[in-house]
Amino acid sequence: MNYEKLELQEQLVVRKLISFYYLEMSANFMSSGEKHHFWEMVFIDKGKLEVEIDGEAFLLEPGELVFYRPDEFHSGGAAGRTAPNVIILSFECDSPSMEMFMGRRIFVPDEKERGLFTQLVKECLEAFEPSSRTAEGKLLQRKADAPFGCEQLIRNYLESFLIHLIRRESTLGEESKAKPASMVKENRDHAMVMEIMLYLQQHVSENPTVDSVCQAFSISRTYLKTVFRQVTGHSLLAYNANLKVELAKTMIREEQFNYTEIAEKLGYSSIHYFSRRFKSETNMTPTEYARSIQPRAAQDRSNTLQKAIVIKEPKSAPWLGC
Repeated sequence: MNYEKLELQEQLVVRKLISFYYLEMSANFMSSGEKHHFWEMVFIDKGKLEVEIDGEAFLLEPGELVFYRPDEFHSGGAAGRTAPNVIILSFECDSPSMEMFMGRRIFVPDEKERGLFTQLVKECLEAFEPSSRTAEGKLLQRKADAPFGCEQLIRNYLESFLIHLIRRESTLGEESKAKPASMVKENRDHAMVMEIMLYLQQHVSENPTVDSVCQAFSISRTYLKTVFRQVTGHSLLAYNANLKVELAKTMIREEQFNYTEIAEKLGYSSIHYFSRRFKSETNMTPTEYARSIQPRAAQDRSNTLQKAIVIKEPKSAPWLGC
């Protein structure tokens, strides 16, 4: 018997990546600007970033995303003496559906989109060696030990992320449907963990414990441990230890305090313990980290265009997408 075959439609296709960076910028970082023939998206993980696109200025807050379309001149820099962490990914895509990003500049990904973006970044980190922003024309370097299917998942997650952004933009204004009870609980747990994470940051110098957090939020140890790991993937103590180091890195880049003051503000018992914990997490001493920032702050992105790396489509089976 002959079966009719349905060829799946592809309304948005990404075949090539240009670059991928996770950048920790200094508080005085400023780019002189550039334009190129491909798409670029910039996500603000921490801090604030001022960008200018064809003469129009924008201020980006944490959790916000901006798209630079092909051949559009853009520049940017740290805002308000913050030391921003940004994720930059550039790619080629000539699908007509990308026209939606011509009309809007700033996006705030929702929970589902953040999940896709997180997976995209994770796979990029697994697939490629850290990129040098000074190597003109340098091909993205594949890691020899990258997990199976990394680049295919990168393509899947990137296309899915863009598709969901387009879908949400096209349905704005529609009445929201009632959410299942499981989704309501998931959102409530997520909101609780977000509040706890903010609490940890605000009370970092006090070295919050599991018991003190439980008391502050009137919740049980079991509930705290369960939902915190479900949302963050880490225990509360491990997350708090990493948080302190990340805050230290930001304070070092902002250059407002010396190491003794940073150790005191973050609740370390001594500068020596601070230095040991910092090196344990980063493989660098605070001084080595500070020195590594200066060259990165001076780099100019006008000479960083990289050759495209092809994300090959599987030949033996159709791409299943999202």
